[in-house]
Amino acid sequence: MPRLLTAQSNQSINKDSTEKKMKNQLGDLMQQAQKMQEKMQEAQQKLAELEVIGESGGGMVKLTMTGKHEARGIKVDASLYAENDQEMLEDLIVAAINDAVRKVETASKDNMSGVTAGIPLPPGFKLPF
Repeated sequence: MPRLLTAQSNQSINKDSTEKKMKNQLGDLMQQAQKMQEKMQEAQQKLAELEVIGESGGGMVKLTMTGKHEARGIKVDASLYAENDQEMLEDLIVAAINDAVRKVETASKDNMSGVTAGIPLPPGFKLPF
Protein backbone atom coordinates (compact mmCIF):
# COMPACT_ATOMS: atom_id res chain seq x y z
CA MET A 1 0.00 0.00 0.00
CA PRO A 2 1.48 3.41 -0.93
CA ARG A 3 2.43 5.61 1.94
CA LEU A 4 0.40 8.76 2.25
CA LEU A 5 2.21 11.93 3.15
CA THR A 6 0.69 13.69 6.06
CA ALA A 7 1.07 17.38 6.79
CA GLN A 8 3.50 16.51 9.58
CA SER A 9 5.76 14.36 7.36
CA ASN A 10 5.62 17.05 4.66
CA GLN A 11 6.81 19.63 7.19
CA SER A 12 9.64 17.32 8.21
CA ILE A 13 10.79 16.98 4.58
CA ASN A 14 10.66 20.76 4.08
CA LYS A 15 12.59 21.30 7.32
CA ASP A 16 15.32 18.85 6.23
CA SER A 17 15.57 20.57 2.84
CA THR A 18 15.83 24.02 4.45
CA GLU A 19 18.51 22.82 6.86
CA LYS A 20 20.57 21.37 3.98
CA LYS A 21 20.33 24.66 2.06
CA MET A 22 21.42 26.62 5.11
CA LYS A 23 24.38 24.29 5.71
CA ASN A 24 25.43 24.64 2.06
CA GLN A 25 25.15 28.42 2.26
CA LEU A 26 27.16 28.46 5.48
CA GLY A 27 29.80 26.24 3.89
CA ASP A 28 30.02 28.57 0.89
CA LEU A 29 30.35 31.57 3.19
CA MET A 30 33.14 29.89 5.13
CA GLN A 31 35.00 29.12 1.89
CA GLN A 32 34.67 32.77 0.78
CA ALA A 33 35.94 33.95 4.17
CA GLN A 34 38.94 31.62 3.95
CA LYS A 35 39.77 32.84 0.42
CA MET A 36 39.50 36.44 1.57
CA GLN A 37 41.79 35.72 4.53
CA GLU A 38 44.38 34.22 2.16
CA LYS A 39 44.14 37.27 -0.10
CA MET A 40 44.51 39.56 2.92
CA GLN A 41 47.69 37.77 3.98
CA GLU A 42 49.08 38.12 0.45
CA ALA A 43 48.19 41.82 0.41
CA GLN A 44 49.83 42.36 3.80
CA GLN A 45 52.98 40.61 2.56
CA LYS A 46 53.08 42.83 -0.54
CA LEU A 47 52.71 45.92 1.62
CA ALA A 48 55.48 44.75 3.94
CA GLU A 49 57.81 44.44 0.93
CA LEU A 50 56.73 47.77 -0.60
CA GLU A 51 59.10 50.73 -0.64
CA VAL A 52 58.15 54.20 -1.82
CA ILE A 53 60.14 57.40 -2.17
CA GLY A 54 58.63 60.63 -0.93
CA GLU A 55 60.10 63.78 -2.44
CA SER A 56 60.05 67.50 -1.82
CA GLY A 57 61.86 70.57 -3.07
CA GLY A 58 61.90 69.25 -6.62
CA GLY A 59 63.72 66.10 -5.52
CA MET A 60 66.21 67.88 -3.25
CA VAL A 61 64.92 65.82 -0.30
CA LYS A 62 64.05 62.14 -0.81
CA LEU A 63 62.77 59.82 1.89
CA THR A 64 62.45 56.05 1.47
CA MET A 65 59.55 54.48 3.40
CA THR A 66 58.21 50.93 3.64
CA GLY A 67 54.60 49.85 3.36
CA LYS A 68 54.59 49.61 7.15
CA HIS A 69 55.33 53.36 7.38
CA GLU A 70 58.93 52.80 8.50
CA ALA A 71 61.49 55.31 7.23
CA ARG A 72 64.45 53.49 5.66
CA GLY A 73 66.59 56.41 4.59
CA ILE A 74 66.76 60.05 3.64
CA LYS A 75 68.84 61.88 1.05
CA VAL A 76 69.28 65.64 1.25
CA ASP A 77 70.91 67.60 -1.57
CA ALA A 78 74.18 69.16 -0.36
CA SER A 79 73.14 72.61 -1.60
CA LEU A 80 70.50 72.74 1.16
CA TYR A 81 73.22 72.52 3.82
CA ALA A 82 75.14 75.37 2.25
CA GLU A 83 72.14 77.69 2.55
CA ASN A 84 72.15 77.42 6.37
CA ASP A 85 68.34 77.65 6.41
CA GLN A 86 67.37 75.13 9.06
CA GLU A 87 63.66 75.98 8.95
CA MET A 88 63.44 75.43 5.19
CA LEU A 89 65.29 72.13 5.48
CA GLU A 90 62.96 70.95 8.26
CA ASP A 91 59.92 71.92 6.16
CA LEU A 92 61.28 69.99 3.17
CA ILE A 93 61.88 66.90 5.31
CA VAL A 94 58.33 67.04 6.68
CA ALA A 95 56.96 67.47 3.15
CA ALA A 96 58.96 64.45 1.93
CA ILE A 97 57.63 62.35 4.82
CA ASN A 98 54.04 63.39 4.04
CA ASP A 99 54.55 62.59 0.36
CA ALA A 100 55.83 59.11 1.24
CA VAL A 101 52.90 58.49 3.61
CA ARG A 102 50.42 59.46 0.87
CA LYS A 103 52.13 57.09 -1.56
CA VAL A 104 51.96 54.22 0.94
CA GLU A 105 48.26 54.92 1.59
CA THR A 106 47.50 54.98 -2.14
CA ALA A 107 49.38 51.71 -2.69
CA SER A 108 47.57 50.17 0.27
CA LYS A 109 44.15 51.15 -1.08
CA ASP A 110 45.02 49.85 -4.54
CA ASN A 111 46.30 46.59 -3.08
CA MET A 112 43.23 46.11 -0.89
CA SER A 113 40.78 46.81 -3.69
CA GLY A 114 41.74 43.43 -5.13
CA VAL A 115 41.07 41.69 -1.83
CA THR A 116 37.68 43.25 -1.25
CA ALA A 117 36.51 43.02 -4.88
CA GLY A 118 32.88 42.01 -4.89
CA ILE A 119 32.44 42.47 -1.15
CA PRO A 120 30.35 45.53 -0.31
CA LEU A 121 32.02 47.38 2.55
CA PRO A 122 30.33 50.29 4.28
CA PRO A 123 31.64 53.78 3.40
CA GLY A 124 34.62 54.73 5.53
CA PHE A 125 35.33 51.13 6.59
CA LYS A 126 39.07 50.59 6.84
CA LEU A 127 40.71 47.23 6.98
CA PRO A 128 43.32 46.72 9.71
CA PHE A 129 46.50 47.99 8.06
